[in-house]
Amino acid sequence: MNWTQRLGDFLEANAAAQGAAEAVVAGDARLTHAQLREEARGVARSLLALGIGRGDYVGLLMGNDARWVTSFFGAALLGAVTVPVNTRFKPPEIAFALRRAECRAVLLAGRFLGIDYEAMLAEVRSDLPALRHVVIVGGGTAEALTWEAFRARQASEAALDAAIAAVTAEDLLLVQYTSGTTAHPKGVLLTHHNMLRNAHVVAARLGLRGSDRYLNCRPFFHVAGSTLSLLACLVTGATLVTPPTFEPGAALDLLEAERCTITSGNDAIFQMLLAHPRFDPARVHLRGGWAAAGPETMRRIVEQMGVAELCWAYGLSEASPNVVISDHRDPVDSRIAGGAMPHDGLELRIADPASHAALPIGTPGEIQLRGWSVMRGYLNDPETTRAAFTADGFLRTGDLGTLDAEGRLRMVGRLKDVIRVGGENVAPAEVEEVLSTHPAVALAQIVGVPDARLGEVPAAFVQLREGAAVTEAELLAWLKPRLANFRMPRHLRLVAGFDAIGMTASGKVQKTKLRQHALETLRIDA
Repeated sequence: MNWTQRLGDFLEANAAAQGAAEAVVAGDARLTHAQLREEARGVARSLLALGIGRGDYVGLLMGNDARWVTSFFGAALLGAVTVPVNTRFKPPEIAFALRRAECRAVLLAGRFLGIDYEAMLAEVRSDLPALRHVVIVGGGTAEALTWEAFRARQASEAALDAAIAAVTAEDLLLVQYTSGTTAHPKGVLLTHHNMLRNAHVVAARLGLRGSDRYLNCRPFFHVAGSTLSLLACLVTGATLVTPPTFEPGAALDLLEAERCTITSGNDAIFQMLLAHPRFDPARVHLRGGWAAAGPETMRRIVEQMGVAELCWAYGLSEASPNVVISDHRDPVDSRIAGGAMPHDGLELRIADPASHAALPIGTPGEIQLRGWSVMRGYLNDPETTRAAFTADGFLRTGDLGTLDAEGRLRMVGRLKDVIRVGGENVAPAEVEEVLSTHPAVALAQIVGVPDARLGEVPAAFVQLREGAAVTEAELLAWLKPRLANFRMPRHLRLVAGFDAIGMTASGKVQKTKLRQHALETLRIDA
């Protein structure tokens, strides 16, 4: 593969090789590869007409739809940098994301899922001195263009071709805001090379091909949605199928109606699909995909959903995002167990998080990474960028893992999430995996809470499957013979769901919010 390639090169190649085949299915929109190319070029010409060019930052705030895709691709053709904004952000968070990037333009949905983004942006517009152009889908005011008025403005084809020619693979493609625990999200700087190469190597391990139909359940404003779904389809010519946002019933309907062969997600997404009342393996036609999940959940996806070529994956935004993923040709037991080799050109080590000294084979420590997929740094934040790297140039992931003698990485958990029970370390994922095997459990989450004798103990919060009936005491009794005593939750509460407590749009429970909920619910003094 020639890694001087840019996003636009794949767009052109797909239009030439299979122009009439479907590229994107999103809501009512169905775009062929030829139509996707034309729409992306049209958006690029409209951006050029506004004075947007190489190196300019363009905000993008809308749900997963065809306009998101064509806007991202159109900006990329020019060498402009897309700044995806989380659709769950509140006005101050939207303002921070756009201000930190000094966005010159923002394209947004007027409303999405009942939220008035037009009003939210208007509320903070005065805090955005660099913002010159606002384009609103389904809206528009004296200070903002409608989508139709924006698209009516067109630079020439010659001007567009000249702009495309100036773009390089090392140009920035996207700013990925992390959903971390800092006061403000950090903007990860990723290039065309970072993201496209990552998409390519992941697609190869998945066995993704042009004839596949990939159901994407992740928001495009996360790299699992942009790199590992949207761009994985772009580099292979596969068809991307996406709902505007994840809801398990709608996702199951799409799997059946579109006869999708590939999908992906974290443990919570797959557990919600499997626990849904309408789940029926006869409706599922999946061949493969990837999951960031533990062995028990992996086994259920393979055996209950029939995803025979499912791969285990680990990554983070700062690595574009994939670091390791198993190969669909590996033995199924190996893929279920988790653990995979890093991609060629990436160097991994397990290190002491304090000294950064490499640890022996099999010893848990911080996963550290160096190589082509690592971010350029954090947007306008040199101090945080410096802190993210060791003196010898390894990215500190903040994740806990082990390497075996063959070089396979296994993730154990987040360093900051590890619960110190007396003298023992407990990774929440270990307990969550066991709880998830109970037939009544739809989703289980573990956090650490203070304890006068042991310092910290696990607290479990469990969402039951619809129609299931089990008490907290019965669940604890079921767990007791299955877990070492120090891993046993000292508290367990049933919850109706995790949305009210705090979930990210990518289907992850926000552990910081869950811990605060635990302290309040259990009446524990932090």
